[in-house]
Amino acid sequence: MTPAHPVSPSRRARILVLLIVLIAFALLLRYFWPGRLQAAPVVAADASVPVLMQQAQRKDLPIWLDAIGNVQALNTVNVRVRVDGELQKVLFTEGQMVTVGTQLAQIDPRVYQAQVAQAQALVAKDQAQLANLKVNLQRATNLANAKAGPTQDVDTYRADLAAQQATVQADQAALDNARLQLGFTQVMAPLTGRTGQRLLDVGSIAHGSEATGLVTITQMNPISVAFAVSQDDLAEILEENARQPLQVVAMTRDGKKQIASGTLSFIDSQVSAASGQIQLKAQFNNDDSQLWPGELVSARVLLNTQHDATVVPVTAVQQGPKGAFVYVVNADQRVEPRQVSASAVVAGQQWIRDGLNAGETVVVQGQSRIAPGIKVSPVKADNAQPVPVAMEVAR
Repeated sequence: MTPAHPVSPSRRARILVLLIVLIAFALLLRYFWPGRLQAAPVVAADASVPVLMQQAQRKDLPIWLDAIGNVQALNTVNVRVRVDGELQKVLFTEGQMVTVGTQLAQIDPRVYQAQVAQAQALVAKDQAQLANLKVNLQRATNLANAKAGPTQDVDTYRADLAAQQATVQADQAALDNARLQLGFTQVMAPLTGRTGQRLLDVGSIAHGSEATGLVTITQMNPISVAFAVSQDDLAEILEENARQPLQVVAMTRDGKKQIASGTLSFIDSQVSAASGQIQLKAQFNNDDSQLWPGELVSARVLLNTQHDATVVPVTAVQQGPKGAFVYVVNADQRVEPRQVSASAVVAGQQWIRDGLNAGETVVVQGQSRIAPGIKVSPVKADNAQPVPVAMEVAR
């Protein structure tokens, strides 16, 4: 009897590895292959998928251009004293609305009153001398005409009279200047607006050469809002604004509340090379002081209004490999995808330029559960999942 050949250790190891691989493969078949054989749930022929539907509508669609704006006063003046002297009175309170010509403060006027009196006396003196020269000139002229006096006296008096008239004019100018300086002792409001913080106290010595003023007055009405938009919108802004000034609405910074309505008043002469934007300004009536200088607001420019535009809820528009499309529900309550040309979104409504007609029904919500040819049934909006509201954009 021939003895059995012993199994080498290397061969025994290979057999063991092969057995482990076979066992692992069998386990994989047991736990994963049955799942492969399970067929996907099939919707019965008469069954339908509940979705939220809505008909496309025709409506006038305002096209807005949104930007962040900064409220700016049309005029801001640092009121300074124009003469030196003691500040005797302050006649306003901080934050007070003042009108143009309202007296704000009083500088000690006594020095300037004395200068006015001195100038008046000098004018009176020189006017008296002028009157005397006129009499002497007339007398010399009469004597010369009667051959009773030299004509040289006439020429002398005429020259003296001209010099005295110039002296009186200089005196009158000095008097006018003294009166002007006296008037500067009453500090008046140069415009209608709101006062800021008082910068000088009663009793302090004010100097006309000081850079620090008495108070800053800011014009509140009308008021402007400055903002910037992309240069891509400049051509349409210029075209529409040439027809009539564009309407601009100032909103709160979060865009939830309208503050004021005005018109476009300024378009900058050049586009910023750094940002590619153009600076604009709009002017607003601010009777109720809702707009405050330095405040940040949302500025919305009404470019135009598209009349009879076809619109659908923004959630109805889906994006595919070929671009935007919507699921249209046909007469058999089955859906088919249709390519559309989508444009601006305004207040959650998508403007469909082409590919869809008003009155056609589209799926607004539930697109993830349907496919071409699937039958659908409408559900009420109350039973549907919340639809996100799209932000308003111009394009």
